[in-house]
Amino acid sequence: MQRYFIDGSLTVGHTFELDATVSKHWRQVLRAEPGAQAEFVDGHEQLFLGELGDGNQTTVLKALTSTVELPVNVTILSGLPKQDKAEWIVQKATELGAHTIAFFGGDWSVARWQDNKVAKKLVRLQKIAHGASEQSHRTHIPEIQFYSTLATAIQAIDYDQLLVAYEEAAKQGEQAQLTRTLSQLQTGQTLVAVFGPEGGISPAEIKTLTTNDGVLAGLGPRILRTETAPLYLLSAASTVWELQRQA
Repeated sequence: MQRYFIDGSLTVGHTFELDATVSKHWRQVLRAEPGAQAEFVDGHEQLFLGELGDGNQTTVLKALTSTVELPVNVTILSGLPKQDKAEWIVQKATELGAHTIAFFGGDWSVARWQDNKVAKKLVRLQKIAHGASEQSHRTHIPEIQFYSTLATAIQAIDYDQLLVAYEEAAKQGEQAQLTRTLSQLQTGQTLVAVFGPEGGISPAEIKTLTTNDGVLAGLGPRILRTETAPLYLLSAASTVWELQRQA
């Protein structure tokens, strides 16, 4: 069953017009004909079943229930990585349930985004998040953000818990903080998880994080790449919040 996101509100019995992007994919690429059904998420993140009529007219048949979102809102805050790694992080972190994905220009970031290209890059990354949310059948599309420095990001983002994936903690054998932090968070709260770029997180940035109540944590005994670490955390979060609590 295909899933698409649309703007506005939907109600059962309501007929709406498919936008050009959805129409092209559903009707032209997948060759959907009148009577075909798909799932639609409206602007309020409510899920419905819709049936294609004539042309682009689609009728809402019924509301559906969905529990696919992580119970805690996770913001992935990553130091700007090299090459196309930002696209990889956005796609995979979206599939794994991130609520928001943000990048910052780290002190030790090798990559830099020119000011006049930031908007274009964010549009590209937002499109990737949109597609990944449809593919993974989510009801929320992560917002993609960029901050020039880590300090700017920390001041702009609200959170209940600030967790820092710090490789020095992993090297020293720290193993308990990640699980402890994840277990203490409650449904509806927000976790901001910080990851360094390829060069790591600088001492000055660590001071900024700890001054703002950031907790340093290792991600297991191995040193992970900058694009792998956020996926490790999200997988661990799903295990603690979704799998263990249902066992």
